[in-house]
Amino acid sequence: MRYIKFFDQLKLTDINTVGGKNASLGQMLSDMQVLGLKVPFGFATTAEAYWLLINQNNLKDKISEKLSGLDISDIDNLQERGKQVRELILNATFPKELEEEIKQAYKILSEKYSSSNIDVAVRSSGTAEDLPDASFAGQQETFLNVKTQEELIESVRKCFASLFTNRAISYRQSRGFDHMKVALSVGVQKMVRSDQGISGIMFTIDTESANDKLILINSICGIGENIVSGRVTPDEFLVFKPMQKKGYKTILRRKIGNKTLKMVYDEKARTKNIECSKEEINSFSLSEEDVIKLAGYGLKIEEYYSKLADEYRPMDIEWAKDGIDGEIYIVQARPETVVSKELKKQKENLFIKYRLISTVSKNDILVSGTAVGEKIGKGEAHFISDLKYADEFKKGEVLVSSTTDPDWEPLMKKASAVVTDKGGRTCHAAIVAREIGVPTVVGAQNATQILKDGTDITVDCTSSDEGKVYKGLLEFEEQKIELEKLEDTKTKIFVNVGNPNKAFETALLPSRGVGLARMEFIINNYIKAHPMALVEMSKGNRVEDEEEIVKFLKGYDDSKKFFIDKLCEGIGTIAAAFYPRPVIVRTSDFKSNEYKNMPGGAPFEKDEENPMIGFRGASRYYSKDYKEAFIWECEALKKVREEMGLENVKVMLPFVRTPDEGRKVIEIMKEAGLEQGKNSLEIYAMCEIPSNVIYADEFLKVFDGYSIGSNDLTQLMLGVDRNSELISHIFDERNEAVKRMFKMAIDACKQRGKYIGICGQAPSDYPEITKFLVENEIESISLNPDSLLKMQEIVSKLEKELES
Repeated sequence: MRYIKFFDQLKLTDINTVGGKNASLGQMLSDMQVLGLKVPFGFATTAEAYWLLINQNNLKDKISEKLSGLDISDIDNLQERGKQVRELILNATFPKELEEEIKQAYKILSEKYSSSNIDVAVRSSGTAEDLPDASFAGQQETFLNVKTQEELIESVRKCFASLFTNRAISYRQSRGFDHMKVALSVGVQKMVRSDQGISGIMFTIDTESANDKLILINSICGIGENIVSGRVTPDEFLVFKPMQKKGYKTILRRKIGNKTLKMVYDEKARTKNIECSKEEINSFSLSEEDVIKLAGYGLKIEEYYSKLADEYRPMDIEWAKDGIDGEIYIVQARPETVVSKELKKQKENLFIKYRLISTVSKNDILVSGTAVGEKIGKGEAHFISDLKYADEFKKGEVLVSSTTDPDWEPLMKKASAVVTDKGGRTCHAAIVAREIGVPTVVGAQNATQILKDGTDITVDCTSSDEGKVYKGLLEFEEQKIELEKLEDTKTKIFVNVGNPNKAFETALLPSRGVGLARMEFIINNYIKAHPMALVEMSKGNRVEDEEEIVKFLKGYDDSKKFFIDKLCEGIGTIAAAFYPRPVIVRTSDFKSNEYKNMPGGAPFEKDEENPMIGFRGASRYYSKDYKEAFIWECEALKKVREEMGLENVKVMLPFVRTPDEGRKVIEIMKEAGLEQGKNSLEIYAMCEIPSNVIYADEFLKVFDGYSIGSNDLTQLMLGVDRNSELISHIFDERNEAVKRMFKMAIDACKQRGKYIGICGQAPSDYPEITKFLVENEIESISLNPDSLLKMQEIVSKLEKELES
């Protein structure tokens, strides 16, 4: 056949003939099966087939005339001219010889699957599509569950016409592609019965941080079109590549989406959307086993294409799980072309950060959703329900919509930011937003109801993976930091990390590891409920605030698994971001008043006059009132180190009043499978009580080292309640008595060959404290991220001065 190529006849070298999408399918079909991956069979029309229709109908000059002098910023004019060109193709006579070949190929494909009319997906593949420096994904049409020869011919015709969708015209013209030098191939592929199963998208690079050590997987119920269109917010999973390669199960994130609809087969319309069941909405669509299996597939595909390209090539992959045979199929794979450019910037040591200057609180947040773009934008909100109202939208406004599709790209270019009700990080709205560099919040659910036209708003995508929309026009700044190769210092510069969602960004800074990762932050933000309330729920007992707590457990029917999974995700994310650099994780250190305010907390906490020196730290861990929850913490740490493979995690206990307390807690840890010394596990203590310093010789027989907590040590040394405004002026880490305690702790550890660092606030606030610590040869100083670069320079300079 002249105008048809079956997938097993195609290689990547055939891009000019059948486009990147179809060439990639052919390459995968011939080689991926050897690697254990399944790719549905099919065929493609060639670029020559497209030109046959254009030339037989004398359309070249007519199309060029319709597009001559087009100003793509005039959206009304773009829509009108695009429609005229598409109608030229839709009304053209379909070449007889091409029609016969398509019918013949469809018959052969049907027979291969023992059918007379096999169900197929019909997808467009531009001949310049999916090149490493271009991203045409989503610009042309796709037709699903096509079952007859007549439907197939009509679908191919519509695909040809979709070469001139509004977004495709705008994209080509803005990037200098000649409209009449780009052709279109049509891929016809056996459908995977994901209408009875699940489907999704996988990126072998994180789409927000551009971190190439992560695999992002999105999944939904039913056919995958609802992900790319943004109709639903998918479930999201994040997997750490280095440990995946070693055979560990390192899932760093499990986030349940808003899966209200699923696309299924329909006899009349071919496909239709129906409501998901309550069970589907409240459960993860993808099992952990399949997450790990898919991540393995992603690695194989990335390694394969990188080898072919002779350079690192992150991939954008579409997959589907057949609900009948239970198998996972790869239905598309193409190079990722947007985020990988950011990766190149990182490798050039260019770190660009946006930061809000204005002070905000939770009360200022109007809506929130999934952040896209790590930028900030502001302007007046303008709701657009349909592109026919596009001419009303003014440059610099914030575009608010239920969802967007690829044709909205010209409108999105005019926006200072975009907010949508629906969608996830891999929908077309998110893909386009990254490509054009506009901060976007997708999946905000009720944004179109809350964000009224003309309201001044600020869209912040920088604080975490959660994007926030604030009321008012807030001030922000752009920081460009050139991460030049700094000289190594003898004193190890660590960084303090609170929020796991910022860990990969923070890991770009030149630190030697994490000196303090607070478990209570993870409990407060990932788990949200009192740990003992979850312990009681696991026993089948009713607890206070249970209705609220159950909402936190969405996707889980076991409160213990929820607690351990979420702790593992938080700890694991920080450990993975800095791997193989050490990460010191401090077990939970809430005070009783903080615990009491958590959902379910009141019955488990007594009122204390001074919680700061009350029921906290090690004393809590061996008490019958908290021991069971502490064992869960230990089990999570064990899982992070052993099942997830992140042995760079070290454990630190807070507020250990006596050596005997330390021994009791370490014994409980051992009973939970977290044994000191096993697999190089080190257990440190916070040095934050005067007894830790004065009795260091005995404490250091129990622990592998100390990390100084300057806040509590200063408070207890000076007898100052740091929460009291009446005497807060006395609180000062630079006090000579406090500095002597620092020196005594450093000397005690150095004499015994034990680790000694500091993770308190003092070095971040006071360069003179940093100078004192360096002069006394402390092993490490852990700083807040915003002061790390400045202090790195100070430490380097001090060390040179001391040497001279």
